[in-house]
Amino acid sequence: MRGATVRQMRAFALAARHLSFLHAAAQLHLTPSAVSLQIKELELAAGMPLFDRHAKTVSLTPAGALLLVHVQQVLQALDHADQAMSQLRKRATGRVTVGMVGSAKYFVPRLLARFREFHRELGLQIVVANRDGLLEGLRSGRVDLAIMGSPPADLAAQAEDFAAQPLGIVAAPEHALAQRRDVSPQTLGEHEFILRETGSGTRAALERFIRDQQIVLPLRLEMSGDDHVKQAVMANLGLAFLSLHAAALELQSGLMVAVDVVGLPLQRRWFVVEADPAAENDAVRALRRFIVSHGTGGSVLSRPLPVGEAAGAAGGPAALH
Repeated sequence: MRGATVRQMRAFALAARHLSFLHAAAQLHLTPSAVSLQIKELELAAGMPLFDRHAKTVSLTPAGALLLVHVQQVLQALDHADQAMSQLRKRATGRVTVGMVGSAKYFVPRLLARFREFHRELGLQIVVANRDGLLEGLRSGRVDLAIMGSPPADLAAQAEDFAAQPLGIVAAPEHALAQRRDVSPQTLGEHEFILRETGSGTRAALERFIRDQQIVLPLRLEMSGDDHVKQAVMANLGLAFLSLHAAALELQSGLMVAVDVVGLPLQRRWFVVEADPAAENDAVRALRRFIVSHGTGGSVLSRPLPVGEAAGAAGGPAALH
């Protein structure tokens, strides 16, 4: 087996996972014949067949099942080595990869710009993803710090809160609820909603809220990303539950209205999350400390007013300052 190559092992592992050379070829961006050739070469190195080939299917032989265990260990070790080298390169170059949920992109760049005024020597890479995507980035080591609305319970990570995050219902100015005051949460069940995609922290917060209020939402439109949701709200396709930081510009300009729902906005917190504090380098430590100290001070984040206070005397839209 000393002559086996990584390419052969990856082809074998994918074919064994799917029991299909065709699926393995698609994932490797190769032709099925190229995958078949890689596996034949691995079988020559092993000295015995690894697959039983049938008319339209394949199955692992006992030798193939045994080899798969070792191949998976080798590939996992290589992945770990790749992550370790990536972290080492970051330390050598002073680069930090910052992940953020979509709602945070409306204020985090201002924090990072302020940070760069004091740390021109450090490089920053920014990744925007939903909550599930950021958790995967933290687990794999591709993200050094993640900014999200709620820290993960299933990940051994260090999380520090640094700012308030109000979440509320927004609507087009012409929506039936736009000018009403003290709207009962149960009334929301009479109106269509535009939801963020599954895996979004904002959607998870809304689902908790409607579950607590025993509300059943009617026909719903699902969209990916706050920007798309806001466009749909402004077109009066329905209500949406958003971070008021994400909607700040539209609320200030009157393109959207924060609906005055009893019990809203929900007051959540923004967190900066680090997967492995023990591996923290000077660049990551400097940025984490800066986010916590400057975010908590509120100098960079817009601070939304309570909906009732922000509505003008003429029943205008909620404002932010």
